[in-house]
Amino acid sequence: MNAPIIEKLKSLEIHLRQNIRGQNHVIPRIASVLCRGELGLAHPSRPRGSLLLVGPTGVGKTEITNCFSEYLFGPSHLHRFDMSEFQNQSSVGLLLGQSLSEIGLLGMALAKSERGTLLFDEMEKAHPLVLDLFLQILDAGRITLATGETKNLSDYYVVFTSNIGSAEAMRMENSTFATIERTVLRKVDQTLRPELVARITDRLVFARLSYEVQREVCELIVSREVKRLGVMGHRLKIEPETLEMLIREGYDRTLGARPMRNTVERYMQNTVVKTVFQRNAMNSP
Repeated sequence: MNAPIIEKLKSLEIHLRQNIRGQNHVIPRIASVLCRGELGLAHPSRPRGSLLLVGPTGVGKTEITNCFSEYLFGPSHLHRFDMSEFQNQSSVGLLLGQSLSEIGLLGMALAKSERGTLLFDEMEKAHPLVLDLFLQILDAGRITLATGETKNLSDYYVVFTSNIGSAEAMRMENSTFATIERTVLRKVDQTLRPELVARITDRLVFARLSYEVQREVCELIVSREVKRLGVMGHRLKIEPETLEMLIREGYDRTLGARPMRNTVERYMQNTVVKTVFQRNAMNSP
């Protein structure tokens, strides 16, 4: 086994903890699935691993998928499909192609890379015929496009996200997380077909982000945005009072970190715009 790959896998859990806040309880289990897949221990005729990530919006389900995909494969190896766009019977054709000359959206994604991650967001919204495709993908590790070409998915990870049980979880503020987890997973079992759930390697319930965790998320987002804008030549220094303002304005009990990200990026990018305009005005004759 390649020593650099082993060393990279040994640091995977640390990398995820550095970039994802408030979900330390799921990180070891995700890392376990990924390490088994990367070491070639998964069944050769199935995907390297599959995950069902369940929880409220804005808690890091998509973020952690993007994080581990980029860490393992580099950029552009995560292919995301919003299942709210695949709710009718024609959705299968949209994914696999509607004629002998079309490969569909899934075929186009697979043509871009021979390995990576397939992310199906809000899977419970997909049409039942699309769910049948998931059964085939998870069980046989392959899919046949409308062109007749069969694609091998054994070098891919398959990740599903869902908001199933989130409404119940949000109402259980005074319950232990173990109780919330059992409630959510029971709802998952009631909503999804058992033969589909049984084929998924691991099911993980993400926790709602507290104010303290969203504060950490804000600091992380600010740090990333300062670095990104710095690479573009825009040097920014965020004062403590500005950080406090961003935390107050970005905090959302229901929507998690998503409004926080939008608040930080809007403020910092607007600051850059004002600075650029001011410099231009000063340099104008």
